Amino acid sequence: MRQIICLRVVSSLLKSTMRSHTFFDSLGSASIMAKILDGKGLAKDIRNELKIKIHNWVLQGHRAPSLKCVIVGDDPASHTYVKNKIQAAIDVGIEAETIRYEANLTEEELLMAIDGLNANSEVDGILIQLPLPGGIDERKVCNAVAPEKDVDGFHIVNVGQLCLDMPTIVPATALAVVEMLKRFKIETFGRNAVVVGRSKNVGMPIAMMLHSDMSHDSGLGMDATVTICHRYTPKEKLDFYCRNADIIITATGVPKLIKADMVKPGATVIDVGIVRVTGEDGKTRLVGDVDYDEVSKVAGAVTPVPGGVGPMTVAMLMHNTFQAAQRQRDNDQQ
Repeated sequence: MRQIICLRVVSSLLKSTMRSHTFFDSLGSASIMAKILDGKGLAKDIRNELKIKIHNWVLQGHRAPSLKCVIVGDDPASHTYVKNKIQAAIDVGIEAETIRYEANLTEEELLMAIDGLNANSEVDGILIQLPLPGGIDERKVCNAVAPEKDVDGFHIVNVGQLCLDMPTIVPATALAVVEMLKRFKIETFGRNAVVVGRSKNVGMPIAMMLHSDMSHDSGLGMDATVTICHRYTPKEKLDFYCRNADIIITATGVPKLIKADMVKPGATVIDVGIVRVTGEDGKTRLVGDVDYDEVSKVAGAVTPVPGGVGPMTVAMLMHNTFQAAQRQRDNDQQ
């Protein structure tokens, strides 16, 4: 009789234990959706803030900031981007104009046109829409824009000052990423950050600001420990670095490069990549570097594509233009 009772007790305990395991296993496998970092909404807030600042600026007797967007050739995507930038500028109170040139424009003619804009004291910001047609040296053209009017932040003077933690005009996409981290209150101090992509206009300036000292003059430092990966980083190493990162910022243009198993639970993932792909249904859509549907089940926070960094980049271009106008005023007063 005692043996029967003991067996029943053991059987009951085993069933209870199995139910407990099943319960906790289901908890462990349950998906917790990431916080969506809404760049579109944040960009709208920033543009509204700029609209108020520029309105007050004009009321103080200053002329409205002026932006000139130069585009060469007939690339449809470039014309769409410029149209969006012009509309955003007008919305916040910036006087904006598109200057169009045919694709057969020579490099010398383009440099002469830029010289004219540099010399015009009524122009605060100059934006050269990239890419440029073949035969034109993009680096030479970007360096031809006066550093104080370079709202893209591509001039070697602005890049150098950024690397030295000096106040400067920061590349708009990189500034957009930093602004999102700050405004969404993502902690960076002492955190491990991985930047996937080393372009001089995006990956490099993002890495510079992430690792810089918060106490330096630029006010953009974030005191993170930064690892930079790129196209030649072996996959197993990329996986390793990403899995140990508190923050992943990817800007490669490789669709779905960052998979869910590469992301540490709770990490923040910022997707700068944007590529137009064609689905099985023949329709095209925009995707990023991140496998969004799966990563959003693991990450603590993630940006969507579209609607993430893209709108913020345009907002930061407007910020840079107003900043350039303020510095122009200061220089005139001196």
